[in-house]
Amino acid sequence: MAMNTSIQLIRNAALIINYAGKKILVDPMLAPKDAYDSFTGAARNPMVDLPLSVEDITKDIDLVLVTHTHRDHFDPVASQALDKSVKLINQPADDAYFKNEQFINAETVEESTVWNGISIYRTGGEHGSGEVLKLMGTVSGFVLKAEGQPTIYIVGDSIWMPLVAQSIEQFKPDYIVINSGGAIWPGYETTPILMEETQTMQLIKESGNAKIIAVHMEALDHCHTTRASLRQKASEHNIGDDKLIIPANGETVIL
Repeated sequence: MAMNTSIQLIRNAALIINYAGKKILVDPMLAPKDAYDSFTGAARNPMVDLPLSVEDITKDIDLVLVTHTHRDHFDPVASQALDKSVKLINQPADDAYFKNEQFINAETVEESTVWNGISIYRTGGEHGSGEVLKLMGTVSGFVLKAEGQPTIYIVGDSIWMPLVAQSIEQFKPDYIVINSGGAIWPGYETTPILMEETQTMQLIKESGNAKIIAVHMEALDHCHTTRASLRQKASEHNIGDDKLIIPANGETVIL
């Protein structure tokens, strides 16, 4: 693939993607360890420190992509740390939020947009099922495509469901970034709001030639899937680490 294309996991769902010569920040939650209340009573959130300083994460960012505005994807620390004139792309449900936060170059994408030669498509998903889905609100994913670059599908906070399968079918991505934390909302313990081990395996089965990069683990107290439990399930399905990449916080995957 093209030179210098990479995805760095910061923490949880926050990524820095170097793509087509641009530095793209995805879903930044930049608060220090223990800044926020627990979801389940188990621990304060986030449960781990950032692997880099906020200054290093936000420096020279060309574009911010926000799948949805739950605090573990865009928090007050990120809102303050980012230049309000940075280019930012959000889903229609968050249009008012970013106007209110005074991001003057926020663009709401219904279906797709082209920015600096990069085609960005918004995809659908469901942040859970049944009753809890109503509480979780609207979420999106994004696909990045550019000449001479691998196609990257960032699924966002979704369970495995038909819209995700359709996006894989439509875009035939080279890389799929999935939020595999298996998060549970208190009171809805039987219906995870993110893919867990089993759903991740279902996605991998339907993923064609894509490599899977699994993130959104071991940072929040309501995420029950761990890197170890996911790798264990993958080995039971004979899925190797050439197919399923599980980066550590701060780790960079060269595409």
